[in-house]
Amino acid sequence: MQKYLPRFVSLLTKNTVALILAGGRGSRLKQLTDWRAKPAVPFGGKFRIIDFPLSNCLNSGIRRVGVLTQYKAHSMIKHIQRGWGFLRGEFNEFIELLPAQQRVSELDWYKGTADAVFQNMDIVRNYEPDYVLILAGDHIYKMDYGEMLACHVRHEADMTVACIEVPIEDARAFGVMTVDADERVVGFAEKPDNPSTLPGNPERVLVSMGVYVFNARFLYEQLIRDADDPASEHDFGKNIIPHLIDRYRVYAHSFKDSCIGSLPGSEPYWRDVGTVDAYWAANLDLANITPELNLYDRQWPIWTHQEQLPPAKFVFDDEERRGVALESMVSGGCLISGATVRRSVLFSNVQVHSFATVEDAVVLPNVDIGRHACLRRCVIDKDCKIPERLVVGVDRKEDERRFYVTENGITLITPGMLGQNPHQIR
Repeated sequence: MQKYLPRFVSLLTKNTVALILAGGRGSRLKQLTDWRAKPAVPFGGKFRIIDFPLSNCLNSGIRRVGVLTQYKAHSMIKHIQRGWGFLRGEFNEFIELLPAQQRVSELDWYKGTADAVFQNMDIVRNYEPDYVLILAGDHIYKMDYGEMLACHVRHEADMTVACIEVPIEDARAFGVMTVDADERVVGFAEKPDNPSTLPGNPERVLVSMGVYVFNARFLYEQLIRDADDPASEHDFGKNIIPHLIDRYRVYAHSFKDSCIGSLPGSEPYWRDVGTVDAYWAANLDLANITPELNLYDRQWPIWTHQEQLPPAKFVFDDEERRGVALESMVSGGCLISGATVRRSVLFSNVQVHSFATVEDAVVLPNVDIGRHACLRRCVIDKDCKIPERLVVGVDRKEDERRFYVTENGITLITPGMLGQNPHQIR
């Protein structure tokens, strides 16, 4: 679906506050999240994952945003301060950082997604919104939240949940929705072993995207009720939604109706890049001739912070020493010096020295790749200095001895694995 206009930049979006839940550990990304929260992980050559929900908010006309942080948030806080400080407070526009700070109890940090919002409820109330949009901070997608707000108002809903169809084999990782003919939610199961399928399609399941719209006063009431329940885990998926569906007006919003820029005939683009394999694949897709995610869309730009860097440069044109990159994305500040790069994504300030080969690789910022190195099917974390003649992606047993290798054979390399300083704040 190729959707751009009209956008619902109206009183609906202007009277909405968005809260982005960005405190997740992201443990399935292994050592990539040893020193940063999952939403702060770099993605797509120059962005971070958190930039996608933030950009969706701004492009949708929602310019009052709170980012709830908890786990190892320093690099994300620094990124938001540097790259997202252009909103004007005098126009009541802001992106505020809301770290876990024991506002309600001196004993508890955020205990769950619902508790994270509850602990900041006094701040949200001061904004005086009509609607509260709650977003996961760790997914890659482009969505017009104004469409979802319009759907919410049209149904006179108390809560609306954004939903997407997935294959049944993938459904066990999500909250599975059951809806009636009017899109009202009549059933919900969090990560079920036997998910209910779509009517007439036993291979597809409707799942929650972790994107919710609430009437503000209704949200406050439900958060207070949940906070008083000693048996609750204080989680939207596990506790809030199951409690509401039989008692209040909870509706589903199809992502097909608000997805921005999907290719004709393709599925709406939404990725949970929560594993090393998924992260590697989603990045490499961007180097395809026609990627599923369009980063060149001027009507729905993805905003970010990036330092001022010189253009990428390719040097040497000898028969055995030629600086080239084929079917790849190469970011600013990169220097390909007599090396070959194929089907790869190079983030900012990557240097690839002579006679090196980089294939099917995701290389994060500030990486230095030594001469004659051969890197295949791998993810290289920020600030790694790859030794000369290092070979990765050829001998799996040798790679497993030194690095982390996924079931699908993708090798993750971090500075710590190379014996280099892993304690850089990044």
